[in-house]
Formats: sequence, structure tokens, C-alpha cells
Amino acid sequence: MEKKIKNIVFDMGNVLIRYQAREYTSQYVKDMAEGDFLCQEVFQSVEWIQLDRGILSEEDAICSICKRLPQHLQHYVATLIEHWHTYIPPYPEMEKLVKELKQHGYKIYLLSNTSLRFHKFRVNIPALQYFDGEFISADYKMLKPEQIIFQTFLKQFDLRAEECYFIDDFNVNIEAAMFAGMKGFIYRGSIEVLRTAMQKEGIAV
Repeated sequence: MEKKIKNIVFDMGNVLIRYQAREYTSQYVKDMAEGDFLCQEVFQSVEWIQLDRGILSEEDAICSICKRLPQHLQHYVATLIEHWHTYIPPYPEMEKLVKELKQHGYKIYLLSNTSLRFHKFRVNIPALQYFDGEFISADYKMLKPEQIIFQTFLKQFDLRAEECYFIDDFNVNIEAAMFAGMKGFIYRGSIEVLRTAMQKEGIAV
């Protein structure tokens, strides 16, 4: 019997790698209140979204963010933006799952909101060696959960939506993927729960 699901599509942050922005700021700013403020102003900023969309350079993002920060915090901004990926350990259990899926003949793809800096740190994510394609928001100047990014992703790799299973840690992204015709799963950190859900869809894991 032919497999209904042929393609497994992964998000990156908190799926393939651990992404906790507040942990990055704590490496530099020990005062809790200032650390929370800095995290908010960098990682929850419009500039951060624009970096992911690929419409703002890192230099312009740093300059823009610094304009609204007190002087004693400004020098941290460049460090955070240029080195945040130093603190993104990959999940070995997810790499193992990806390898199994590849061995079972599934096509594996990445669909992630992330900046152009991805092309510098992707070598630090071992699971990507098994991937058949990578679709990065900044490369295409569009973001999840916009429908256009899912449509463009499917067209880019000549995929049928109903043959794709999408794994992401944000419910709005999964809802958008389902609206585009994919199956989806909200990943909350349990590889066992993910495996069970995939098995129920007939995916061999």
C-alpha cells in the first residue's frame, strides 16, 4: 500500500534545536529586570521579525534597537544579534527521528522563520544532513503563518499538500499549514508523543 504521507516538514526553533531567547541574554546581563527588558527589545521586536522576513540588515536592526535603549545596554545588542546562535543546542532525539524517517524513504524538509544568519550556523545542526530541502523565510521575504509561505514552499519543491506532515511548536503555524492542506502537529517537547501521533497517521517511525 502506497504511503499517504510522503514528506515530513520540520520547523527549526524548539523542534530541531533549543531556542530560548531569555537564556541568551542571561549570558551577558545578570540583572533580571534588565535582562527581561533587553530580551523583549531584541528578540520580541519588530526588527527581529524584519530580520526573519529578510527585509532588514543586521546593521540596521542594531542601530534601530539601540535608539530606544539606555546607553549602558546598547553595546549588548550587536552581541546578541550576531552571536545568539551560539546557544542553540540541537536535540539528539530529533536527529535520530529524522534519520529514521529518511531510512524509511520519506523526503525531509525545513520550513522555518529565521534570518539570513541561518546560512552561517546551519552547519551546527546535525539533523540537516538528512534534509532534502530547506526553505528559510528570509530567503523568500515571507513569514509563517502567512498562507503565501506555505504555497510557495509547496511549489518550490513540487509537493502535494496532502502528502506533507508539518511539525512546528506554534499553534498558529500548524493551523495555517492545515489550512494549506497539510497534516500538522504542535510539538511541545515530547518525542514520544510526536512518534505516537505520526504512527496514527501511518508514518513509519
